Amino acid sequence: MNTHKIFDTPVFGLGFRVFFALAGLSALILIMLWNAIFKGTLNVANYFLPSYWHAHEMLLGYSVAVIAGFLLTAVKNWTAKPTLSGDKLAALSLLWLYGRILPFYADLLPDGVIAAVDFAFLPVLAYCISGPILQAKQYKQLVFVGLLLVLALGNALIHAQMLGLNLNTALLGIQLVVATIITMIILLSGRIFPYFTERALSGTFISKNPLLDVLSIGSAVLVFALQLSSVSGLLLAITALFAAAVNAARLSGWYVSRIWYMPLLWALYVGYAWLILGFVLTALSAYSWVLPSLALHAFTLGGIGSLTLAMMARVSLGHTGRALRASNAITIAFVLLNLAAVFRVLLPVALPHGYDLLMYASTLCWIAAFSLFMFVYAPILTTKRIDGLED
Repeated sequence: MNTHKIFDTPVFGLGFRVFFALAGLSALILIMLWNAIFKGTLNVANYFLPSYWHAHEMLLGYSVAVIAGFLLTAVKNWTAKPTLSGDKLAALSLLWLYGRILPFYADLLPDGVIAAVDFAFLPVLAYCISGPILQAKQYKQLVFVGLLLVLALGNALIHAQMLGLNLNTALLGIQLVVATIITMIILLSGRIFPYFTERALSGTFISKNPLLDVLSIGSAVLVFALQLSSVSGLLLAITALFAAAVNAARLSGWYVSRIWYMPLLWALYVGYAWLILGFVLTALSAYSWVLPSLALHAFTLGGIGSLTLAMMARVSLGHTGRALRASNAITIAFVLLNLAAVFRVLLPVALPHGYDLLMYASTLCWIAAFSLFMFVYAPILTTKRIDGLED
């Protein structure tokens, strides 16, 4: 009698495997679809309005997939308790996947069904990681459960407008989601940057500064709270510049010149620098000196994009028993991703008349970066650890 389980395969061994693979694929497919939709060469029925679909999918599709893979893996490490694997992990990943697909069946399915399926993922993920955290009595880790529920609230605000329950909540929901993801990144960076740097560079000791940690997170939350409250002008500008300054001080405290010999490190540091630039551009946009969209894409394309790509590359190597060294292809992918941000965020300021060409160049760089990621990491994510250990 064959008792082999359908989903008893390496890709469903631990959360990072399937969700990093889905994130990489979605980064390619979603941007290619958005490029075609933006240019008008693809017209398909969709539950979302086009601009909202793009924002929703890059944040609550791609970014949330990376977050899910990271948290399901990290919580197992933090608590020494098992997280989802096998059939249950496959079911959760399918729930995420249906959330991406069903909006294109708007002509066939009730809007409520589409919204419910997409909305369900984050609360279910929060429930799945809360169990091991509570079992291990590591109550401070519940902050990540709370952040996932805030993301779910942002998603609910987007769906409320799409369902006609409220006419003006989608943009607020998107802003809340961006703010929550950036806050989560800044919070996690205090754990990850010193640890990864010390592990990669022998003889290095990174001293932590709890005051800067608190100020970095608190100032960022205050900036986003002001934006969510539609506050601009001097107060937003001063707060954003303060957030930029304390986060720059925090990053410089972790900085070691030898990171430039380690692509897995410098990609993280450069990604954090995009967040700092995002706060600077937010201050400038408070007086309409730059477009708010430039600050937004410094945070999202530059910050979230660079940091998630670097995190997936580093975590996947470490949890499959491989040496913590980026291949030449992945190093090129890091460069291309940052070029995509340069084309989207920095060059439009100097070359506003070349906007369309710059957007096309940014799109090509993004696609090339994630094509390289999938080429290198698909075999890593779908095969057993090379050291023979269990995930």
